[in-house]
Amino acid sequence: MSSARTWIQASAVFLSNLFLLNLPEGRIYQGNLKKFCVPGLNCYSCPAASGACPVGALQAVSGSSKFTISFYVTGFLMMLGVLLGRFVCGFLCPFGWFQELLHKIPSRKFSTKKIKPLRHLKYAVLLIAVIILPAAVVNHTGLGDPYFCKYICPQGVLEGAIPLAAANSSIRAALGSLFTWKACVLAAVIISSVLFYRPFCKWLCPLGAFYALFNRISLLNMQVDKDTCISCRKCADVCGMDVDITKTSGHSECIRCGVCIKNCPVDAISFTCSSGIKKR
Repeated sequence: MSSARTWIQASAVFLSNLFLLNLPEGRIYQGNLKKFCVPGLNCYSCPAASGACPVGALQAVSGSSKFTISFYVTGFLMMLGVLLGRFVCGFLCPFGWFQELLHKIPSRKFSTKKIKPLRHLKYAVLLIAVIILPAAVVNHTGLGDPYFCKYICPQGVLEGAIPLAAANSSIRAALGSLFTWKACVLAAVIISSVLFYRPFCKWLCPLGAFYALFNRISLLNMQVDKDTCISCRKCADVCGMDVDITKTSGHSECIRCGVCIKNCPVDAISFTCSSGIKKR
């Protein structure tokens, strides 16, 4: 699985954006597939998008006066969390792959091990920008703004605003301060991704935070054979997410990318289809 990861990531990006012919027209697909969420972070407003972004869908229904909670969206995310955990981040998220590709650009790289506390920020983004604000701060019609999508999400600019503005002169003319702000956020993420491994995933992504809550109990997990392991720490040294898999196989930051498997000299690490809790 880890050796085929690049192909799986590319396939996930393609399946999340099937309607590529819409890009030059600047036309957003609004067919029946948009009723369903894709697993990873992929903007609904991207002309090529074939499904809804789960974060955007969760905000849209949470902020609606007709619903108090989106059972469909939360159920879908919980199902993926229980089955896969953050495997979605490592294999199926288009924006996660985008950050990885940027990190391959030759430059000086910096470790994030000394700033690990920043990874807790994404839980605050999930709780405040995705759940509390859309539900609590509403306008006169009873609708709440999608705060994360509107003010934070860089994928919305990359996949939505830029392609739409490029194809539509009226949209270009309407761009204002909000677009400038979001473009700055995207630029900051792009620059950070060249220097750091997956900074948005580590520090700001609410979808990653949601899946992380299930990492310890997900059906798909990581397993370390303690009898085979020689404690060389090569797995910890190569982990871009700053995880020592030998200490916590179900760590909330582990995206199941399989880099540790590739670099283990004694093949002590493998994927397993058993809950991390059951193995304790």
